[in-house]
Amino acid sequence: MPGDQQPAREGFPRPIAKFADPQVTAKGERRAAVSFQRLQTLWFNTGTLCNLACNGCYIESSPRNDALVYLTRADAASFLREVEDLALPGARIEIGFTGGEPFMNPDIMEMIEDSLAAGHRVIALTNAMKPMQRVKEALLRLRQEYPGSFAIRVSLDHYEPNGHERIRGPNSWEPAIEGIRWLVSNQFSVTIASRLAWGETEVEARKGFQSLFDRLGVGFGATEERLVLFPEMDAAEDVPEISEGCWSILGRKPDDMMCATSRMVVRRKGSERATVVSCTLLPHSEDFELGSTLAESLRPISLNHVFCARFCVLGGASCRAQPSADV
Repeated sequence: MPGDQQPAREGFPRPIAKFADPQVTAKGERRAAVSFQRLQTLWFNTGTLCNLACNGCYIESSPRNDALVYLTRADAASFLREVEDLALPGARIEIGFTGGEPFMNPDIMEMIEDSLAAGHRVIALTNAMKPMQRVKEALLRLRQEYPGSFAIRVSLDHYEPNGHERIRGPNSWEPAIEGIRWLVSNQFSVTIASRLAWGETEVEARKGFQSLFDRLGVGFGATEERLVLFPEMDAAEDVPEISEGCWSILGRKPDDMMCATSRMVVRRKGSERATVVSCTLLPHSEDFELGSTLAESLRPISLNHVFCARFCVLGGASCRAQPSADV
């Protein structure tokens, strides 16, 4: 973190490189950490397999990458039971399904329905292409049976076809737009997720998406409630580390970070059971693996990764859904 730096404290030697020590920054300061506060969102990563191989996918999803294998209905059910058994504050929480492309997982509809039946709100992330469109009838049934509890977030990486396909690949724009039109016309709660690419400002991006939404006739605006804009992420990017002193300098609070209120369940290839990681951004890093139960995972998280700094603290972003009155 830029600014006046204090000398290394006794017993805390300077690491050689940034993000090398979970307790101390490269400048010898105490690294910032986030204590668990409450479970607000539980994410299920349904697997890294995807129908697309996007440029810059932070999780490296593709039609061939099964580093995170398909999560099963039984896997998800055990964590849903644990939410109830732990009697966590706000036991009716938000359940998120991400991937990969979640609708490629053969158990996805059962996992969504189990989560809704348990009384939780559900958000499913998707590119709205063929995998989602194959289960239209099942989606309609869940929307009708659980009104107000089921939302879908569609990834659209730019408001122009060329920009979107520059990231997602050729012939990815029209199917996504078709999926969005179908969701909106059938009264699903829909949000759009995009990225601030190529130096574009948030104002420019929202203006561009507003024009797109107007052309599509979706009936909503490019507001924060409807359009989530994520910063670009690159694990090789040189970003400042976050020390304890950065909270006051930046005007941020540890309790506002994702890892204060969320966890994610993954299943690694070759593993006998699913495990819990700190957040959606770090599914592959074993340093952020927290055990095989939610109870084991509810401990402080050291912000010892580029994404912690770039996305959450400096970027002010979160993967959590932001419900509003009109959603």
